Amino acid sequence: MRVSVVQMNPGADKAENIAQARRLIEGAMAADRPDIVSLPEVWTCLGGPRANKFEQAEILPPAGSNEPGGPAYEFLREMARAGRMHVHGGSMGEKEAGGEKLFNTTVVFDPDGSEIARYRKMHLFDIVTPDGAGYRESNTYGAGQEIVTYRAGGMQVGCAICYDVRFPELFLKLRQAGAELIFLPSAFTLQTGKDHWEILIRARAIETQCWFAAPATWGRQVEGGGEARYTYGHSLIADPWGQVLAMVSDGTGWATARIDPTVTARVRRDMPVLEHRVLEHRKLA
Repeated sequence: MRVSVVQMNPGADKAENIAQARRLIEGAMAADRPDIVSLPEVWTCLGGPRANKFEQAEILPPAGSNEPGGPAYEFLREMARAGRMHVHGGSMGEKEAGGEKLFNTTVVFDPDGSEIARYRKMHLFDIVTPDGAGYRESNTYGAGQEIVTYRAGGMQVGCAICYDVRFPELFLKLRQAGAELIFLPSAFTLQTGKDHWEILIRARAIETQCWFAAPATWGRQVEGGGEARYTYGHSLIADPWGQVLAMVSDGTGWATARIDPTVTARVRRDMPVLEHRVLEHRKLA
């Protein structure tokens, strides 16, 4: 199975972001013919005021209904059908009628254009970065509650988003749910990314013995108050041994790697950490 991670530099205009995503996905399709292509976190709208985030967000059709959705939703469906591939749609702002907050939501489409998974980000980014910049994701977004996996190409795939990576218990649950490949669409800040991005992903890959595909945003975005913020990029694909097989560094683009289930089987056979988890199997004195 060939997996492509797309790195974007999105802004606050959804139409422009869709056009950028189209160029990059079509480039990946032409060059690498992936079986799954993935986009970053909040690729539809990054930056701008809170009101704009609500304006650019979409009300999603009922899960499993295959009813028409908004422009970003239908774009993802179109790409899945055009490439005869799965599209893991990064994440977008999801709004509910009358809701006071959005959800940071992944939707996944199969090659027929049917939605097969939907995941709402669980862990919200309410922190202060080393440069003093404050982030309060919970001011705009609500937290998801459900662990989500789906089948693609005979493989069980797990869903996570960005800040989720700092909470290993989620990834243990995904592994226990059968995950072999985990997607982590992200908009990691430059300040945290330069020190933590790769090491956290490699750690989660080693712990879970899963492949990781982490598409990310890169570059400068402008917030509602006019302040500039920067995301780290470095979209990557790592194997279950924690080795990085493909990466996009700076700029927009994509990276592609082949997911080999025999590697997963060998790593798990030779080091059966799930079976060795002491706290899962007996009470310690």
